[in-house]
Amino acid sequence: MLSSIYSVSSIASIIDAFKSHIKESEQAIQYLIIDSRKVNFPDKSLFFAIKGERNNGHDYINDLYQKGVRNFVVSEKELNLTLFPEASFLFVENTLQALQKLAAHHRKQFSIPVIGITGSNGKTVVKEWLFQLLREDKNIVRSPKSFNSQVGVPLSVWELKSDNDLAIFEAGISRPNEMLELEKIIQPTIGLFTNIGQAHAENFDTLIQKVNEKLLLFKNVETLIYCKDYLSICDSIKQQDVFLNKKIFSWSKRSKADLQIGRVNKADGATNIQGIYNNSFIDITVPFSDEASIENCIHCWAILLFLGYKNEDISPRFKLLTPIAMRLELKEGINNCSVINDCYNSDFGSLQIALDFLNQQKQHPNKTLILSDILQTGKSEEELYSEVAQLVAQSGVQKVIGIGESISRQKNKFAKNTEFYATTEQFLAEVNTSLFKDETILIKGARSFGFERISKYIQQKAHETVLEINLNSLVSNLNYYRSLLQPKVKVMAMVKAFSYGSGSFEIANVLQFNRIDYLAVAYADEGVELRMAGIKTPIMVMNPEEQSYNSIVKWDLEPEIYNFRILSFFSDTLLKSTANAGTINVHIKLDTGMHRLGFDEHEINELIVRIKNNKKIKIKSVFSHLVASDEAEHNDFTKQQIQRFKAMSDLILSHFDYPIIRHISNSGGISKFPEAQFDMVRLGIGMYGVASRDYEQVNLQNVATLKTIISQIKNLNKGESVGYSRRGVLARNSRIATIPIGYADGYNRKLGNGVGFVIINGKKAVTVGSICMDMTMVDVTDIDCNEGDEVMIFGEAPTIADIAVQMGTIPYEVLTTISRRVKRVYFQE
Repeated sequence: MLSSIYSVSSIASIIDAFKSHIKESEQAIQYLIIDSRKVNFPDKSLFFAIKGERNNGHDYINDLYQKGVRNFVVSEKELNLTLFPEASFLFVENTLQALQKLAAHHRKQFSIPVIGITGSNGKTVVKEWLFQLLREDKNIVRSPKSFNSQVGVPLSVWELKSDNDLAIFEAGISRPNEMLELEKIIQPTIGLFTNIGQAHAENFDTLIQKVNEKLLLFKNVETLIYCKDYLSICDSIKQQDVFLNKKIFSWSKRSKADLQIGRVNKADGATNIQGIYNNSFIDITVPFSDEASIENCIHCWAILLFLGYKNEDISPRFKLLTPIAMRLELKEGINNCSVINDCYNSDFGSLQIALDFLNQQKQHPNKTLILSDILQTGKSEEELYSEVAQLVAQSGVQKVIGIGESISRQKNKFAKNTEFYATTEQFLAEVNTSLFKDETILIKGARSFGFERISKYIQQKAHETVLEINLNSLVSNLNYYRSLLQPKVKVMAMVKAFSYGSGSFEIANVLQFNRIDYLAVAYADEGVELRMAGIKTPIMVMNPEEQSYNSIVKWDLEPEIYNFRILSFFSDTLLKSTANAGTINVHIKLDTGMHRLGFDEHEINELIVRIKNNKKIKIKSVFSHLVASDEAEHNDFTKQQIQRFKAMSDLILSHFDYPIIRHISNSGGISKFPEAQFDMVRLGIGMYGVASRDYEQVNLQNVATLKTIISQIKNLNKGESVGYSRRGVLARNSRIATIPIGYADGYNRKLGNGVGFVIINGKKAVTVGSICMDMTMVDVTDIDCNEGDEVMIFGEAPTIADIAVQMGTIPYEVLTTISRRVKRVYFQE
């Protein structure tokens, strides 16, 4: 993150390093990094080796050193510094606290107004809208995306520079005793408390405790702005002496306040909000009609009024507010391309984040960036695009397409293989789409450039039914299960069956980026596809077919061996193969009760002898499969399986002098049978947001959302029939909506005739008649809806589990039967 320049020795003093090892030619520091995977300017960066619950930053020092990083803040005293002869090290007791201390020191160098925002919802939207509303007058620094955590806040504050005249930072907490640390870093002069709700409520005893913790952000502000309609916030402010001498600016729809909200009139997707301020009637019109956006707009209105803006100047700005793109979308593109869509904002900080996401994608060796002018930075064009060009070069982008007059004027700053266009219209008129082939394309543009037209132009055409995959939720679920594991237990992620219908390399890329230990596929061709897409993580093949053995060897895959026939065939292949002169890792499957595949107990001794006599094979893991870990009535049988596995695997391990991984536990068994974690667990359906027990389900986030639209609405009379075989006979005069999804898309025929339902505008619409191959009809008689409206098939509601109950099956089937013709859209917040 770009900021003022500090020397390593000055930072050592600021963070109170108890020991320093600084090279004589110490480098000036401009960037702070905490993630070894995100290094753009290694020679100007300082890495903080933070220890987390499952990750230790010290483990990645060697990797960072190889990438060119030469400055480190560490806490492990026993580091062998001779391995890093060109590096400087600062030793502290706690690296996270050192990062926060440095950011707090940096913040104190500035006397500009700083707006601190907290609350349960709306923090990021309000911050971004304030930026849109004030950027004409102010050079603003703000938190990138939603950087509001214990590490996100210091990285945000580090971006403060001498030419900024306003800062806007958001602060989020998930448990008690976190906000005080963030207050020391942000040191806000103006505070905004957006609202209070149930987000992260599980870590607080009461709502009041949560309110009071968030209010700690404002203990030193000059002014606090909030909505009086949240009574718990209002009451807590009144009860705390710390706020007695502070200026309070409030707004309310219900009671007397500085900004008293009157009528709120919605029409044609816009809302006129009327109010009273300083005994005068004022109003604004905003281009939104949902309640959350209206509340967020009023927060912004209150801040601008407090800052002294006249309403006649404020009102035109609100009409120009644009929605905030909270996510990066990954879609299939033309000519086997992948398209990352981030076409609604363009600034240096979000460009860094988008390039990081681009670099997660390994499916194509070539990467292209389509970039618009970057607006309102406060820098000269020459300085700005010099930094942008350096960032792009460091990110490994092979081709840059610049669109806009400013970036075109600075085209000499960029390396070769570039194209520049004055406008989006010129690009669309002149571009030859056949030149985009087998590459990943990042589309990054300010909203005014209308880059969504470019996105539609180069993404693969598909019908209106889409399966959205939330990659943040996938990672959150992965980390939840990681938090249940004993130290050093590895995780094998199941990505077989097209990652349970969610995708192949798209999911594997995210898992690899988040340092998954192993991937598991069903067949070798799935593993080959991942290898061809740039996946380096070890891959176990669970159903290695004889004709795939050469591919397994060629692509460094690791087969499951479950009987002597497979062992013999694979051994013969290795003897004949010239593709690999070393040993091949294999995974030995033991049958402990599933009675599907695997070696039996009486075969173990022969297995040991045959493996020891085969110099081409090395046992990487020994594993088995739990039959019913999620069913309480079979707990005794599960425990028997675990004991049987331990005995069988103990015997195998005793005959080999190298480490062998043991694993038997699945998603359902990780927390229920901790004694079965052994060296590794296999995480499948739980990672995709489906738990076998209610207490686990509340900790998981929905990953997959299947949605479509209404194609047509018909008004039909009582007694008329709908669909094939006239199975849907109407009992009343009805409005029937046809939606473009059918059993060929994976919407099962069992859901027809009122068994299943979808959600339209928040209400249930039951199926009518039989499910067709490509279409389904639903009853919308009692729903206010129109053709083109969104239809939720499953997601938050109904859930995948709900659909499974309606079908009389299990969630696995619901996910894995979604047809590949259904367009997948991957997004990351």
